[in-house]
Amino acid sequence: MKQLEEYHFPKDLKTMSNSQMELLSTEIREFLIDHVSKTGGHLASNLGVVELTVALHRVFNSPKDKIIWDVGHQSYVHKILTGRMDGFDRLRMTGGMSGFPKKSESKHDIYQTGHSSTSISAAAGIAAARDIRGEDYNVIAVIGDGSLTGGMCYEAMNNIGISKSKVIIVVNDNGMSIAENIGGMSEHLTKLRTSRKYLETKSSVKRRVKNIPVVGEELYEGMSAAKNWLKYALMSGGILFEELGFTYLGPVDGHNIAALRGALTRAKRVNGPVVLHVITRKGKGYRNAEMDPGKFHGIGAFNPETGEVLKKSGLTWSKVFGETMDEIGREDPRVTAVTAAMGDATGLCAFAKHYPDRFFDVGIAEAHGVTFCAGLATNGMKPVAAIYSSFLQRAYDQIIEDVCIQNLPVVFAIDRAGIVGADGETHHGVFDLSYLSAIPNMHVFAPADGDQLAGLLRYALSLDAPAAVRYPRGECERKNVPFEYEGGNLRDSSGRDVEIWAVGAMLGAARDAKEILEKKGYSVGIVSALQVKPMDLSLLDRHVRLAVTVEDGVVLEGFGAMFRESAPCGLHVLNLGWPDEFVSHGSPSDLYHMYGLDGEGIAKSVEEALSEIAGCGDNADECGGDAEE
Repeated sequence: MKQLEEYHFPKDLKTMSNSQMELLSTEIREFLIDHVSKTGGHLASNLGVVELTVALHRVFNSPKDKIIWDVGHQSYVHKILTGRMDGFDRLRMTGGMSGFPKKSESKHDIYQTGHSSTSISAAAGIAAARDIRGEDYNVIAVIGDGSLTGGMCYEAMNNIGISKSKVIIVVNDNGMSIAENIGGMSEHLTKLRTSRKYLETKSSVKRRVKNIPVVGEELYEGMSAAKNWLKYALMSGGILFEELGFTYLGPVDGHNIAALRGALTRAKRVNGPVVLHVITRKGKGYRNAEMDPGKFHGIGAFNPETGEVLKKSGLTWSKVFGETMDEIGREDPRVTAVTAAMGDATGLCAFAKHYPDRFFDVGIAEAHGVTFCAGLATNGMKPVAAIYSSFLQRAYDQIIEDVCIQNLPVVFAIDRAGIVGADGETHHGVFDLSYLSAIPNMHVFAPADGDQLAGLLRYALSLDAPAAVRYPRGECERKNVPFEYEGGNLRDSSGRDVEIWAVGAMLGAARDAKEILEKKGYSVGIVSALQVKPMDLSLLDRHVRLAVTVEDGVVLEGFGAMFRESAPCGLHVLNLGWPDEFVSHGSPSDLYHMYGLDGEGIAKSVEEALSEIAGCGDNADECGGDAEE
C-alpha cells in the first residue's frame, strides 16, 4: 500500500477496495493526530468522520456532486481527500489553510460554513437550482446530531419534504453508541425498502390500486394507513424524518466502510429526499480523544502521547465570568444562566453544578435562547445569556423584538468579542459593538481586565434594562481588587497632544502606543472606555490636538463612529478598528499587527494624523476634523 502522501486524491480513491480504504482510514487518523498536535485545531470531530468521509468520496463524485459540511470543523478529512494534505503544516495559521471549508481554497468546497444548522437550507437551495436548470447531480448535507438542535434544520427539511427534491441528509450521530438494532432487521428493512425491485413494485402497486374503478382511491388510503401503522411500530427512530417527507435509512455503523458504501449507494437510488442516520464515535482511534472528546473538540498544540496541552493557559476571561456568575448565583436566587450548547466553553460549569434548576442549555438555538431569557425576565428572573459574539448574531431579531422593545432586564455576556484568531471570518466577533449600539434601550460595556468584568457584570444585573458586557477570548489580568462600578469611563492618564479612547481590552495596545509616542516627544493621555453605550464624553479633553478611538470591532458604525458624532465641532478625531471587510484567520498578534491595531500600528497612525493636522495649519475646517481607518 502506498504512503498517504503518494496518493492522488480523490482519483485514487475510486479504485480502492474496502480493505484498502480501512487501511487508508488508519493512516488518515495517524496523519491528523500528528499534524493537529503541532498546530492545534478540531481533532475529535474529524477523527469521528474518517470512514464516513472516505465512503462519501468513494460513492459520490465531488465536485460534480455537492457535499456540504454543516459547521465545517469536521472537514479536515475532506481536505485530505481533495488534494490539500500539504496545507496541514500551516493549518489555521496566518496565511495558511483554513480549518473550515473555503471556496477560495478548492473547487470541492462548494459552500463555506462555520456556524451550525445551515447545511440543509443550503442543500435545499442548491438542489432547487439544479432542478430549475435541468442538471443532474447529487446534493449531500452532512450534519451532526448536535446541529439538529437548531430549528433552522427543520424549517429546511419541511421545505424539502414538500418539494420532494432529491437531497441526501447524512446525520452524523456521535451522541450514542452502536446498538444491536443496527444489524439484522434494521439492515434488512433498509436494503428491502431501497432496492430497485421494491421501489418499482411500490410504484406499480400504487398506480394499479388507484386505477381500480370506484373504490381505488379509498382502498389505497386504507393501505396507506396500514403501512403507516407498521412504520410507526417498526421504525420509530426515523418517524420524524418520515413524517417530514423523507425516506429514513439506518442507523448505520459509521466506522464500517462496507456498510457505509452500501447505505450511501442505496440513498443515491431513492428518487426523493433521504435521511441516512450514521452512528460514529467522536475521537475514534485516539484514546485520549475518545475519553475526553470535549477537550479535543478544539484544542491547541498537544503532546500526542499523553494528550496534554503544551501551552497551559492562565486565567481566562471565560473563567472570570464563570467564577463571578457562581458567586452572584449564590447571592441572588433570581439570577439564571442561559447558554447555547456552550456551557463549559463560556465558563458556566460551576453555576450549572451548584444551581442546576437555574441553568439552561438550550442547544444550538440562540434565537430561542434569547426569547427564552425574555420570558424569564418578564416573570421576575434576572437572566444572563452567555453566548459568543459571532453566534449572538443569529438572534438579532429576538434581541430587538423580544428584549429591547419591551425593555427587559436581560444581560448578554458576550464571550469571544473582537478578533478570535485561528477560526477566522465566521468566528471573529467584530460586529457586536455596531449591531448592539444601534438598538434603543440597550446598554453596552467593555471591561479592560478581569476585575472590571466582574464589576461590570454586577452593574449590568443591577440595571432594569437590557445590557451587554463584551469581552475577548484568551487570557486576562486580575488583581482581585473589587471593582465598584457606577457608570461612565475611567481616565488612565492625561496628555496635551493626543487622547486615546481605548475600548475595553484595547487598553493594553493603547498603553504600548503611548510609550512609543512619548519617546518621540508627544504628550499622550488615555481614557479607558468601559461604557460604550450610552455614550459618555464627560472625560474628554476638548483641547487636545487629536482624539483617537481604538476598538476591537469594525470601524463602520462602531464606538468610534458614535464618538465622532458626539464630539465637539472642530475636534480632530481618528477612528481605529477593523476595516469594512471580512478578516481572515491567523494568530491574533499577527492580525493586530497586519491591521495596525497593536501599539506600533496605533502609534504610526497617530503620527500620520498629527502630521496631516500640522500640514494644514491645525485648522479643523480645512482638514475636515475627522479620519477613520
